[in-house]
Amino acid sequence: MSIVVRSLSDQTYDIVCRQILTGVMAPGAPVRQDVIATELGISKIPLREALGRLEQDGLLSSYPNRGYIVRPLSADEADEIFALRLKLEPGAVVDGARWAQPSDQAAARLALAALEKDQGADGGDHVTQNRLFHLSLIKPCGPITYQLLSRLHILSERYVRRHLEPKGREERARREHREILEAWLGADLPRLEKVLASHIEGTMIDLRSELAG
Repeated sequence: MSIVVRSLSDQTYDIVCRQILTGVMAPGAPVRQDVIATELGISKIPLREALGRLEQDGLLSSYPNRGYIVRPLSADEADEIFALRLKLEPGAVVDGARWAQPSDQAAARLALAALEKDQGADGGDHVTQNRLFHLSLIKPCGPITYQLLSRLHILSERYVRRHLEPKGREERARREHREILEAWLGADLPRLEKVLASHIEGTMIDLRSELAG
């Protein structure tokens, strides 16, 4: 059995990425490299490598003589991200349902159960679980499709957090996720494509009004 040893840069990437996605590092905030390096007990070399990757992934922006800032949320960016999801994800999820093996179906059930458990728990990170649930439906498509949509979901995660802030949104999402999983497990492909597209489009429409102005 092989043991995967992750580099210090990879570990730093994961930590800073999570701080951005969860809002610990707020949109528009400067990235204080000295503070992060001290907190993590690392040199600036792996930190700079991690920050460069996060900029490539669309979570940070860099400016000459100013360093990095966390990319602000914007209505235009949300529209672009969710429009891409609307174009790509329903077809990928349909293919995932078509090719899913029993192990894939079990993983999708577990992903939804983990999401619903975190929705009902204090301190649970149900937004990250939301991403993992959606990706579990895509995974049977293959690694390239999975990697492309994983990156898109990471970009969308901060917007999903914003979307779920108003009261009642989580219950709506819960109902829609159950309907999506039911259609996916049953390989009801026309229904699956329709309900998933409606789910994504509904979030996009809500975000337009929340982020306008």
